[in-house]
Amino acid sequence: MPAGTFNRELKPDGLLYLEPSPRRIRGVAGGETVIDSRSARMLHEYGRLPIYLFPRDEVRTDLLEPSDTRTSSENKGEARWWHLSIGTEPVEDAAWEWHDPPHGAPPLAGLVGFRWEALDRWFEEDEENVVHARDPYHRVDVLDTSRRVRVSLDGETLGETERGKVIFETGLPPRWYLPREDVREELLTPTDTRTGCAYKGFASYWCATVGDRAEADLAWSYVEPSREVEPVAGMVAFFNERVDIELDGELQERPLTPWSPDWKGEREEEAGPPVVRA
Repeated sequence: MPAGTFNRELKPDGLLYLEPSPRRIRGVAGGETVIDSRSARMLHEYGRLPIYLFPRDEVRTDLLEPSDTRTSSENKGEARWWHLSIGTEPVEDAAWEWHDPPHGAPPLAGLVGFRWEALDRWFEEDEENVVHARDPYHRVDVLDTSRRVRVSLDGETLGETERGKVIFETGLPPRWYLPREDVREELLTPTDTRTGCAYKGFASYWCATVGDRAEADLAWSYVEPSREVEPVAGMVAFFNERVDIELDGELQERPLTPWSPDWKGEREEEAGPPVVRA
């Protein structure tokens, strides 16, 4: 969601953008390479995560079995689905193809898409890609900051530092990372929550307890982050949406995002074909 202002009203609903990708993309399931593509396309759709689509000759179509599932969308047309037959149990509705896109749509016919979770592992070149395809227009910058960062909950300081780092990431508020020794760990309790990010890796979480109030999964850390954000390894960040953050003594406004307690919008979804429900 843009934080700035355009000079005219935009109507992006249903907007599609298909572009070639220069990356070699591979997908593996059950020890079999199902996709090995040097001519992948990336489909961008407003309000959804981008996805890869592949020419049929770069997909192991011999492993695909027809499904009775059909889905449709106004801007992409009808999609026909396939099961992925590997091992004793097929992966149901693992792949699809829009066989007859409507007039004006990008050239989607002949391209095969896969549900991300239908395959065991994905690779861009020789590096594993997790959670979803990486958007080439998505940027993640890690910067050192000497600003005094104070994080508090109900007036109780959770952490304070002048040697933090900040991640500026496309579409997200700045995330302020504090060294572990500058965080009051006696107020934090590890939880079982783990999340994955295509750009940063896998995060572990803490619950914060102040008085009688316990805020679940309020803080997180990347123990072994992706190369792009290695400088924040082991540091702790808190959800700006749920704590008070002061920068050089100035209280910051809490951003409204999908992680806000009163969020009423929708999170980004994959750009795959929506299932038509009765």
